[in-house]
Amino acid sequence: MAKYILSIDQGTTSSRAILYNKALQVIACQQQELPLNYPKPGWVEQDPEQIWQTVYHCIIAVLHQAGINASDVAGIGITNQRETTLLWHRATGKVLYPAIVWQDRRSSKQCQQLKDQGLDTLLQQKTGLLADPYFSATKLAWLLQHVAGAKQQAKNGELCFGTVDSYLLWQLTGGKVHATDASNASRTLLFNIHSQCWDDELLKLFDIPAALLPEVKDNAGLFGLTDSKLFGAAIPVLSMIGDQQAALLGQACVSAGMSKSTYGTGCFAVVNTGDNIISSQHKLLTTVAWRLNGNCTYALEGSIFMAGATVQWLRDKLGVIQQASETEALAEQSHYQQTELLIPAFTGLGTPYWQPEIKAALFGMTRDSGRAELAAAALCSVAYQSRDLLTAIAQDGITVDSLRVDGGMTANRWYLQALSDLTQTDITRCHTTDATALGAAFLAALQLGYFSCLNNIEQIWQAGWQFQPQLPASTADNLYRRWQRAVVALTTLDLSV
Repeated sequence: MAKYILSIDQGTTSSRAILYNKALQVIACQQQELPLNYPKPGWVEQDPEQIWQTVYHCIIAVLHQAGINASDVAGIGITNQRETTLLWHRATGKVLYPAIVWQDRRSSKQCQQLKDQGLDTLLQQKTGLLADPYFSATKLAWLLQHVAGAKQQAKNGELCFGTVDSYLLWQLTGGKVHATDASNASRTLLFNIHSQCWDDELLKLFDIPAALLPEVKDNAGLFGLTDSKLFGAAIPVLSMIGDQQAALLGQACVSAGMSKSTYGTGCFAVVNTGDNIISSQHKLLTTVAWRLNGNCTYALEGSIFMAGATVQWLRDKLGVIQQASETEALAEQSHYQQTELLIPAFTGLGTPYWQPEIKAALFGMTRDSGRAELAAAALCSVAYQSRDLLTAIAQDGITVDSLRVDGGMTANRWYLQALSDLTQTDITRCHTTDATALGAAFLAALQLGYFSCLNNIEQIWQAGWQFQPQLPASTADNLYRRWQRAVVALTTLDLSV
């Protein structure tokens, strides 16, 4: 009898497959890194075939590691990098263009035009989002405008649009199912979070044919069966959910007011708002957390585009470190009051600034500036941005006294203490950095009947490391004001030629 759950966690810089037993204990895990391509300044792309192949090979490897067959897997849960946009032929599955990654800024001018036309309010009212190239709609509009023949083929119903979840489902089912889930749909700028359907007015605004769009399903249910040729048996796909919503669930934030922050490629602070759609007055995003049996739970979200990716920049572009774990020991040689201050706007700034065109900058360097100072500046930049998010959340009327955290950066104790100190917030690290994969697995287990209700996730979640502020509040406030002054200086600096 099938007794395992397979969670696919397809992220921006890697793909993972994690095998769980019925109690959602990890049995095996496999991961492969995934490269990003930067063909022009502000452009970020990935090879869709590489996305799929890394997922496929991770699944094969994790089954082999556990010594089981596909027939032993009761169901699959999928969680994914959100907003990344793909376009493929319905008949052949062949992609028309590389995947345009969520960090991509090529549609900045179109978004500015929307703002200039006063359409930001309409977009926020319908979708909970803002006019920013972060979201899928302007990426898709760009594809239809710039890929030869795409617009007409789209009108003819020959093409499929999807975010990564939809593309993986298509591949897994051998092209039989074109669907997405409510959490991912809510990140496209095309989905009305009130009526829970694709919005005709928005489709017209972005000139996107409805025939392109996937069916929107609840986050738990039968999405389809994998093609038996792939793994030797057909496996039911039982859940799909965007990575940040999955982490919210994996952190057991199932009650209104509970919050988590995930530190992966980017950083995303999310607060559960229950069945209330809260329209932010401070540039937070309103999004679908999950939809089960047709009933929606909503959330407020703050988005940082560069978190772990900033550490990756230190490694891959500057050669400051050989691996991310080195930043902990380096940062211990420095202190918060150092003069070096990094604004990591490599792909613009997210919440609460929403400045897609701004560029990164490093302030306060001296002759003594070295590896330790750069490492500390990179880590502190994520903590300062986290305070930006928590401040915006508080201004919208929700006070976050404690924050559950997960993601690759949370393996760094120095960073977690800095996060607690600079935000003046109690920090609890999940017992696992895999809260995202756990959230998707839990939904599949819920669908299988292994658990009776959403609150059962609290039986699985465990606290790991805990940190409390050690820095005086007045010192943290002064350091944060310095960060704010640097951001203002950068946003007003004209570097155009």
